[in-house]
Amino acid sequence: MRHLIAILLQNEAGALTRVTGLISSRGYNIESLSVAPTDDPTVSRITLVTIGSDAVMAQINAQLLKLVDVVAVEDMTSGDTLARELLLVKLRIATTQIDAVKTLSGRVDGKILSLNPSSYIVELTSTEAQISEFLKEVATFGEIIEVVRSGVLGISRGEPKK
Repeated sequence: MRHLIAILLQNEAGALTRVTGLISSRGYNIESLSVAPTDDPTVSRITLVTIGSDAVMAQINAQLLKLVDVVAVEDMTSGDTLARELLLVKLRIATTQIDAVKTLSGRVDGKILSLNPSSYIVELTSTEAQISEFLKEVATFGEIIEVVRSGVLGISRGEPKK
Protein backbone atom coordinates (compact mmCIF):
# COMPACT_ATOMS: atom_id res chain seq x y z
CA MET A 1 0.00 0.00 0.00
CA ARG A 2 1.13 3.55 -0.73
CA HIS A 3 1.83 5.68 2.35
CA LEU A 4 2.09 9.46 2.75
CA ILE A 5 4.20 10.16 5.85
CA ALA A 6 4.77 13.54 7.52
CA ILE A 7 7.81 13.81 9.81
CA LEU A 8 8.77 16.78 11.95
CA LEU A 9 12.43 16.80 12.89
CA GLN A 10 15.08 19.08 14.30
CA ASN A 11 16.60 21.20 11.55
CA GLU A 12 20.16 19.93 12.05
CA ALA A 13 22.88 18.52 9.81
CA GLY A 14 22.47 14.78 9.24
CA ALA A 15 18.86 14.54 10.45
CA LEU A 16 17.46 13.95 6.96
CA THR A 17 20.14 11.33 6.26
CA ARG A 18 19.23 9.40 9.41
CA VAL A 19 15.52 9.38 8.49
CA THR A 20 16.03 8.32 4.87
CA GLY A 21 18.68 5.80 5.94
CA LEU A 22 16.26 4.15 8.35
CA ILE A 23 13.67 3.72 5.60
CA SER A 24 16.04 2.60 2.86
CA SER A 25 17.92 0.19 5.17
CA ARG A 26 14.66 -1.74 5.53
CA GLY A 27 14.46 -2.14 1.76
CA TYR A 28 11.84 0.52 1.02
CA ASN A 29 12.16 3.00 -1.80
CA ILE A 30 11.18 6.60 -1.20
CA GLU A 31 9.01 7.55 -4.20
CA SER A 32 8.82 11.22 -3.34
CA LEU A 33 10.49 13.42 -0.75
CA SER A 34 10.01 17.06 0.14
CA VAL A 35 11.75 18.88 2.98
CA ALA A 36 11.46 22.47 4.21
CA PRO A 37 11.56 24.44 7.46
CA THR A 38 8.26 24.97 9.27
CA ASP A 39 7.08 28.19 10.90
CA ASP A 40 9.65 27.30 13.58
CA PRO A 41 13.09 27.58 11.89
CA THR A 42 14.54 24.95 14.24
CA VAL A 43 12.08 22.32 12.95
CA SER A 44 11.75 20.96 9.40
CA ARG A 45 8.97 18.91 7.90
CA ILE A 46 9.60 15.95 5.66
CA THR A 47 6.77 14.72 3.50
CA LEU A 48 7.55 11.38 1.91
CA VAL A 49 5.75 8.74 -0.10
CA THR A 50 6.69 5.07 0.05
CA ILE A 51 5.05 1.71 -0.52
CA GLY A 52 4.74 -0.94 2.19
CA SER A 53 2.24 -2.90 4.24
CA ASP A 54 0.40 -1.13 7.04
CA ALA A 55 2.11 -3.31 9.65
CA VAL A 56 5.62 -2.63 8.35
CA MET A 57 4.95 1.10 8.02
CA ALA A 58 3.65 1.22 11.60
CA GLN A 59 6.92 -0.43 12.70
CA ILE A 60 9.01 2.03 10.66
CA ASN A 61 7.05 4.96 12.08
CA ALA A 62 7.70 3.70 15.62
CA GLN A 63 11.42 3.36 14.82
CA LEU A 64 11.47 6.87 13.35
CA LEU A 65 10.16 8.22 16.65
CA LYS A 66 13.18 6.66 18.39
CA LEU A 67 15.57 8.84 16.36
CA VAL A 68 16.81 11.74 18.48
CA ASP A 69 16.10 14.35 15.79
CA VAL A 70 12.49 13.26 15.13
CA VAL A 71 9.81 15.31 16.89
CA ALA A 72 6.65 13.71 15.42
CA VAL A 73 5.55 11.21 12.76
CA GLU A 74 2.13 11.05 11.12
CA ASP A 75 1.00 8.49 8.55
CA MET A 76 -1.49 10.58 6.61
CA THR A 77 -2.54 7.74 4.32
CA SER A 78 -5.94 6.93 5.73
CA GLY A 79 -6.89 10.30 7.19
CA ASP A 80 -8.73 13.22 5.67
CA THR A 81 -5.75 14.71 3.85
CA LEU A 82 -5.21 17.20 1.05
CA ALA A 83 -2.29 16.16 -1.16
CA ARG A 84 -0.81 18.30 -3.93
CA GLU A 85 2.23 18.36 -6.16
CA LEU A 86 3.85 21.20 -8.09
CA LEU A 87 4.78 20.75 -11.75
CA LEU A 88 6.97 22.94 -13.94
CA VAL A 89 7.05 21.74 -17.53
CA LYS A 90 9.07 23.24 -20.38
CA LEU A 91 7.73 22.66 -23.89
CA ARG A 92 8.80 23.31 -27.43
CA ILE A 93 5.63 24.07 -29.35
CA ALA A 94 4.68 25.46 -32.73
CA THR A 95 3.18 28.95 -32.60
CA THR A 96 -0.02 27.43 -34.03
CA GLN A 97 -0.37 25.32 -30.85
CA ILE A 98 0.04 28.13 -28.31
CA ASP A 99 -3.70 28.74 -28.00
CA ALA A 100 -4.36 25.01 -27.49
CA VAL A 101 -1.76 24.85 -24.70
CA LYS A 102 -3.20 28.02 -23.12
CA THR A 103 -6.69 26.49 -23.22
CA LEU A 104 -5.51 23.21 -21.70
CA SER A 105 -3.52 25.04 -19.02
CA GLY A 106 -6.49 27.26 -18.17
CA ARG A 107 -8.79 24.25 -17.90
CA VAL A 108 -6.59 22.78 -15.13
CA ASP A 109 -5.76 26.12 -13.46
CA GLY A 110 -2.22 26.05 -14.82
CA LYS A 111 -0.19 29.22 -15.05
CA ILE A 112 1.91 30.20 -18.06
CA LEU A 113 5.33 31.39 -16.88
CA SER A 114 7.04 31.83 -20.26
CA LEU A 115 5.47 32.34 -23.68
CA ASN A 116 8.60 31.66 -25.74
CA PRO A 117 7.57 28.81 -28.15
CA SER A 118 11.04 27.24 -27.92
CA SER A 119 10.85 27.11 -24.10
CA TYR A 120 7.19 27.53 -23.18
CA ILE A 121 6.87 26.96 -19.41
CA VAL A 122 3.71 25.99 -17.55
CA GLU A 123 3.22 25.76 -13.78
CA LEU A 124 0.53 23.51 -12.31
CA THR A 125 -0.36 22.61 -8.75
CA SER A 126 -2.66 19.61 -8.53
CA THR A 127 -2.92 15.96 -7.57
CA GLU A 128 -0.36 13.47 -8.87
CA ALA A 129 -2.95 11.85 -11.13
CA GLN A 130 -4.09 15.16 -12.64
CA ILE A 131 -0.49 16.24 -13.25
CA SER A 132 0.29 12.95 -15.00
CA GLU A 133 -2.82 13.34 -17.15
CA PHE A 134 -1.89 16.94 -17.99
CA LEU A 135 1.58 15.81 -19.11
CA LYS A 136 0.04 13.22 -21.45
CA GLU A 137 -2.32 15.78 -22.95
CA VAL A 138 0.19 18.62 -23.31
CA ALA A 139 2.63 16.27 -25.06
CA THR A 140 0.19 16.08 -27.98
CA PHE A 141 0.75 19.80 -28.66
CA GLY A 142 4.54 19.79 -28.75
CA GLU A 143 7.74 18.34 -27.38
CA ILE A 144 8.28 18.11 -23.63
CA ILE A 145 11.81 19.39 -23.03
CA GLU A 146 11.96 19.22 -19.25
CA VAL A 147 9.71 18.15 -16.37
CA VAL A 148 10.24 19.20 -12.75
CA ARG A 149 7.89 17.81 -10.10
CA SER A 150 8.05 18.73 -6.42
CA GLY A 151 6.83 15.45 -5.03
CA VAL A 152 3.71 15.20 -2.93
CA LEU A 153 2.94 17.59 -0.10
CA GLY A 154 0.10 16.73 2.24
CA ILE A 155 -1.78 18.40 5.05
CA SER A 156 -4.49 16.99 7.32
CA ARG A 157 -7.84 18.66 7.45
CA GLY A 158 -9.03 19.80 10.86
CA GLU A 159 -7.04 20.03 14.06
CA PRO A 160 -3.41 18.87 13.93
CA LYS A 161 -2.53 15.73 15.87
CA LYS A 162 -0.49 16.39 18.99
